[in-house]
Amino acid sequence: MLRPPSLRPGDRISIVSPSSPVDREGLGRGIERLASRYRPTLDGHALERQHYLAGPDAVRAESLRAALLDPDVSAVFCTRGGSGAGRLLPLLELGSFPPKLFVGCSDVTVLHAALQAHGRISIHGPVVTQLGEQPPGVLDQLFQLLEGGLPPPLTGATPLVPGVGEGPLLGGNLTVLTTVLGTPWLPDMRGAVLLLEDDGEQPYRLDRLWTHLRNAGVLAGLAGIALGDFTNCERADADFTARDVLRSLAEETRLPCAVGFPVGHGPVNMPLALGARVRLDAGAGTLTPLEAATQ
Repeated sequence: MLRPPSLRPGDRISIVSPSSPVDREGLGRGIERLASRYRPTLDGHALERQHYLAGPDAVRAESLRAALLDPDVSAVFCTRGGSGAGRLLPLLELGSFPPKLFVGCSDVTVLHAALQAHGRISIHGPVVTQLGEQPPGVLDQLFQLLEGGLPPPLTGATPLVPGVGEGPLLGGNLTVLTTVLGTPWLPDMRGAVLLLEDDGEQPYRLDRLWTHLRNAGVLAGLAGIALGDFTNCERADADFTARDVLRSLAEETRLPCAVGFPVGHGPVNMPLALGARVRLDAGAGTLTPLEAATQ
């Protein structure tokens, strides 16, 4: 995997909107937190709106392309997730850009997947509108990761299938990841630790999405599965929980799996380097980074 150059305090970062329209108040709080260490610049089209998108596809794609090519920009942050990033994939040749730090989550999963398919490391971490609500420890770990440090292990997850697996960390949002199945933008998952999280999907939907990954052969060669937060995924009238369903699905795979890592749409979204090697000890409920995200 190609590692991007590390950030340094005072470096310029570009903030773009590849997906849905932005909440300005939340965006402002996130920019303030980034400005405590770097020089954030909001792309001129980042506040556009077109229905459920942050502007036309061509405009959003060009904003991302310009930020990735600008030699004065050291990192690119996404304003938010939502929907629409997948529409940009045919308009961008992400393997042609020089390696650069790229940060986001949720709908941004498709862009991460495309970067990993081209052998690039990127950062699964809070979007800018989410940053203002995160505890200080998340920001500290994000800065550490961006500046070449090796973050401490994530701990406290619940074992579903004990075991240990090592490999590159791939994945992100479960719903969004399934949209790149059968496309050129799905990275090679063989030997990987698969990271999954989701929001607002009822248990039967989680089963359907997981089964889609299984039927497509994605789960067959994995080293393990690290599950983050599955927020707002319960059915009020059910006598089972989303975690019950995830446990059953995980047991079917017989792969090392733990659930509850603080990653995703919950109140704590710890940053992780996608494409970099990790060690999942599912029995201990730990996910340990083994290599830095940057060079």
